[in-house]
Amino acid sequence: MRTRLLATIVLAAASFATILGAEKPQGYLAPGAFDLLQVLPPAPVKGDPRYKADRTIFKQTRRMIGSPRYQLATSDAVYEQPALMKDFSCAVGVALTPQDAPKTKALVDRALIDTESQTNTAKNFYKRLRPYKIDQGEICQPKSDLGDSYDYPSGHTTLGWTWAEVLTDLLPERATMIQARGRAYGDSRFICGAHNMSAVEAGKLSAGATMAVVRTTPAYQADAAAARAELRGLLADPTVPKPDGCAKEGALIAQRVL
Repeated sequence: MRTRLLATIVLAAASFATILGAEKPQGYLAPGAFDLLQVLPPAPVKGDPRYKADRTIFKQTRRMIGSPRYQLATSDAVYEQPALMKDFSCAVGVALTPQDAPKTKALVDRALIDTESQTNTAKNFYKRLRPYKIDQGEICQPKSDLGDSYDYPSGHTTLGWTWAEVLTDLLPERATMIQARGRAYGDSRFICGAHNMSAVEAGKLSAGATMAVVRTTPAYQADAAAARAELRGLLADPTVPKPDGCAKEGALIAQRVL
């Protein structure tokens, strides 16, 4: 009896150790393969021109509250992957869902491990306050959602621009529409008021610079080939739904804010 009980305990402990020791999801880059802090401009500080521009832009864009473009910024604040797939559906030309495009989602998920890691390192290095913690003003999402997270670079923008970079690799013939949507997704963050303009610019640089290294890896290239075939199959399939509201979205994306 004791032997059987001991064996059960040992097996349970081994299983628990396996769970604890399970590796976290890995990106495409090896540790130390890229250092964004050596590339990214320093976060603006009080007294420099970029800091002053951020203050002006935050105050001016509060006038957009309630406008259709502000409503798009509110929608763009939802950062779960199914929402991002919907956001880029018009640019791609087909309704993207995790169910219909699992290889594409998996490709972006893995690339995001690299791009978000670089952005988070820079955030924690600069510890810059978000704009509404410097100046008073409403933003497009509950401030409690953002907690004590930092401003620079913008994580949302990193997310959106990573999607734009990957989708451009997969469908280069649709690069203009895809990257316009990626740019607008970033713009939504300073329109929302959740980020300073400089943080949005830094988020694009973070994603773009990191992806320049990611796409040189054989693993990314292999996964991208599979995802490309998946998307081209969806575009060629007449039974796959087309996205709605693309004309309205296109007009808002084309609207110049600054």
